[in-house]
Amino acid sequence: MRALISVSDKTGVVDFARELRSLGWEVIATGGTMKLLRDSGVETLNISDVTGFPEICDGRVKTLHPAVHGGLLARRDDPSHVQALRDNGIAYIDLVCVNLYPFRQTIAKPGVQMEEAIENIDIGGPSMLRSAAKNWADVTVVCDPADYAGIVAELRADGATKRETRLRLSAKAYTHTAEYDAMIATYMRAQAGLNEKLFLEFDLVQSLRYGENPHQSAKFYREGCEANYSLAFARQLNGKELSYNNIQDANAALDIVREFDEPFCVGLKHMNPCGAATGRDAAEAWAKAYEADKVSIFGGIVALNRPVTREVAEAMKPVFLEIVMAPAFEPEALEVLRTKKNLRLLEVRMERTEERPKRYVGVNGGLLVQDADVTTRSVTADMCVTEHKPAAEQLADLDFGWRIVKHVKSNAIVAVKDGRTLGVGAGQMNRIGSAAIALRQAREAGAAEGIVLASDGFFPFDDCVTLAAEYGVTAIVQPGGSVRDEDSVRKANEKGIAMMFTGERHFKH
Repeated sequence: MRALISVSDKTGVVDFARELRSLGWEVIATGGTMKLLRDSGVETLNISDVTGFPEICDGRVKTLHPAVHGGLLARRDDPSHVQALRDNGIAYIDLVCVNLYPFRQTIAKPGVQMEEAIENIDIGGPSMLRSAAKNWADVTVVCDPADYAGIVAELRADGATKRETRLRLSAKAYTHTAEYDAMIATYMRAQAGLNEKLFLEFDLVQSLRYGENPHQSAKFYREGCEANYSLAFARQLNGKELSYNNIQDANAALDIVREFDEPFCVGLKHMNPCGAATGRDAAEAWAKAYEADKVSIFGGIVALNRPVTREVAEAMKPVFLEIVMAPAFEPEALEVLRTKKNLRLLEVRMERTEERPKRYVGVNGGLLVQDADVTTRSVTADMCVTEHKPAAEQLADLDFGWRIVKHVKSNAIVAVKDGRTLGVGAGQMNRIGSAAIALRQAREAGAAEGIVLASDGFFPFDDCVTLAAEYGVTAIVQPGGSVRDEDSVRKANEKGIAMMFTGERHFKH
């Protein structure tokens, strides 16, 4: 029995090869793999001893040879195949252990040049994997070090791998080469300026109990590269399994948390914030966010951008929550919150990066793709378009409201005071309807004056300004851009309201 080993990821390969030798297998290897095995005391043949041909072109050509692919592809149950190998002095290769050049890691390096990327495109490796995988009935193909132990165990027990094992490994090898080729194709198309195809690669995280509703099946997948502010790479510290709706809502909460550097907390229900606030620390941010809407946060999701302390945990404990997310939980906080066995506690990486992730939305027969809306202009004094100018504390609230309203379903209006939401109007068919909801909530919260208002889109009429004045609003931030902007500006001047135009829209459908 002969095994051919050629790996870039050398994890566990010495022990694997040593086990094969102990079982009487002949081991063949290429270049760096051969050197490692020999240096480790594992008797190993050079691939050139099999092909009768040296490695050439800086190693680009070494396994593309009939002595390799004939030994892999020949069917043992076909007399003509057997005779062809005998006539040409080719021996069977019964196991191939290959993993591929690190193309993903290469193109992820800052400033990588195309020449370096191309040199990390594996040719011989995928060819060997595909040949072995095609002939899985006779050949064992392994591309993942995690499979080494299981293969050795079967060889020790039965002298050969099981048929079902070889089929599974064949499917795994084809998946590996498909992902690899898709990654290369995506990179090369980007270099060539082509966008006629879209390849997506996601790995299964878990099968979910159901989707949005019990009659819908669902699964949760994640991208290959680890991402910040991501549920797909979060560490669950307590509680039952996440549901489809949990994941959707938690993701929306993390998008909001991403907006803030200062201590911040948001409560969220059904993809919309129901209370959000900044504070001196996590405890104050939680207290203000909770006070913003004690009713709606029942059964909600909470995200903070600071570690959860025992003080925060004690304050949260009496409230029924589905999920609490934070960059970390102090041991004392976990001790408090783990008394609620169903409460999901998720530790999420929240380091800021300059990446612009993509957003994918399925539609009937197609897929929409766009850049995520991850940048937000700060609201500054020079954005004011009215005679009345905002005071410093109003400017801070306008900036806070502007960062919140972009994450509320359009049409969206948010009422804010002292770094806290007082009212959230979401998803109405007209903007005045959303304004009425947000302002009514603010009044019910006891705010009579000094409120600022944020709108995700421009005001098509001056009716929102008129209504805002009735509720004691003193400043408004909106994108501007309506053909009737002057009507809103005129009304704001008449009512003594400062109005800011950001020149940036944040619809969320």
